[in-house]
Amino acid sequence: MTKKIIPVIMAGGKGTRLWPLSRASAPKQFIQFVGDRTLFQATLSRVSDPDLYEPPVVVTNEDFRFLVAEQARELGVTLAGTLLEPMARNTAAAIAAAAAFVADRSGEDAVLQVLASDHEIVADERYFQAIQTARDTARAGKLVTFGIDPAEPATGYGYIEIGQALPGGAHAVKAFVEKPVLAEAERMLAQGGFYWNSGIFMFTAGQVLQEMEAYASEVAAAARESVEKAVADLDFIRLDASAFARSPDISVDYAIMEKTGNAAVVPSSFTWSDLGSWDAVWKLGARDEAGNVTSGNATLLDTKNSLVMSRTSHLAVQGLENVAVIASEDAVYVGRLENSQNVGKLVKQLAAAKATSALTQSHPTSYRPWGGYTSILNGDRFQVKRLFVLPGKKLSLQKHHHRSEHWICVKGTAEVTVGDEVKTVRENESVYIPQGELHRLANPGKILLEMIEVQTGSYLGEDDIIRIVDEFGRS
Repeated sequence: MTKKIIPVIMAGGKGTRLWPLSRASAPKQFIQFVGDRTLFQATLSRVSDPDLYEPPVVVTNEDFRFLVAEQARELGVTLAGTLLEPMARNTAAAIAAAAAFVADRSGEDAVLQVLASDHEIVADERYFQAIQTARDTARAGKLVTFGIDPAEPATGYGYIEIGQALPGGAHAVKAFVEKPVLAEAERMLAQGGFYWNSGIFMFTAGQVLQEMEAYASEVAAAARESVEKAVADLDFIRLDASAFARSPDISVDYAIMEKTGNAAVVPSSFTWSDLGSWDAVWKLGARDEAGNVTSGNATLLDTKNSLVMSRTSHLAVQGLENVAVIASEDAVYVGRLENSQNVGKLVKQLAAAKATSALTQSHPTSYRPWGGYTSILNGDRFQVKRLFVLPGKKLSLQKHHHRSEHWICVKGTAEVTVGDEVKTVRENESVYIPQGELHRLANPGKILLEMIEVQTGSYLGEDDIIRIVDEFGRS
């Protein structure tokens, strides 16, 4: 049995509340908003102290498995396991599967810290003091959650009402409160004893499984079986789909936390946000003298208390106040900060229209296990992309039935296979791939390889790929 904490990072969400940067295929946990790390990488960093933590377990969607692996690799973080959910079944099933996985390998006494991959947290002394209190309380048999001292009467968070004090600094949970209207939130803050529900948990693997079996037996059975029948795939662990599918779609709060008599809460004053809206991003950002937070290419004049972020074009904003202006490669969002909690409604409207539905699903930049590509220009019978290949990585040996390709090397050195010939393509050199010809692109160097790809043909869809050999198991 390990005496250290085993982090369990939940990284499978597909939320679009931070559209247009966050989309179903590129959710916010894997996006770099401010600073030089993504939210997922910041989460990995918070659990990197080897004196306190074991290597983390990540639970994610199959579509994100290579994003998880690559972003962990960039930090030099070794993962204890990456569990792949075959379908979404909410947090109860994900946590139960992680607990069963850890219990099998480290024993039921192992202490788990379950945390979201897309929260912004300042990991200061207050944070780690709360972690120590929660660990001691979890070892005493409690299911611990973290209550955040509310900075304002927020209506976007659930609340926890604390009960009697427990030994060591935690409290019993008196009640969980759903997201309130403003008047109710103001009443709770005035009364005191209410904290934001952070969605961070601490408990032993055996204790949470025991509570699942008592209050959510179908979840527990499905999770245990999905782990027992799981199969390894490269560095990933695929949970059994038929078993996992039998779990009810329910959150851990509804499944056990609101029912158990063993729930405890650690009142905490560290800085925390679930970054559920552009307003939340603005509140946590570094503001200038006019209260503005900017990122990327932006010029502001007579503008106050606003959030302006660009991933592409230069944004010039004049004479506005309390607005969010967010530009991705293919879409721009403009709205008042106080209304940004409702971006989801706008995204649903976009998703319902055939002409705009793709803007909510996929991002111009797509990531693959070998690197990725950005769509630059689309036209009738042609398409232009920027390919980026990581050092030492290679694409699959493949061919296309309906298109030919031209590759131009703009950075690094490429090793290109065309038919039976293997050639080296250096910067400012190009190579032609005829329609139907076997080909492969590899980066034998030590720096990122960048290529411009021009596709021409009658059909340019991503499904026109016949993989012959693939080191990532996709052929």
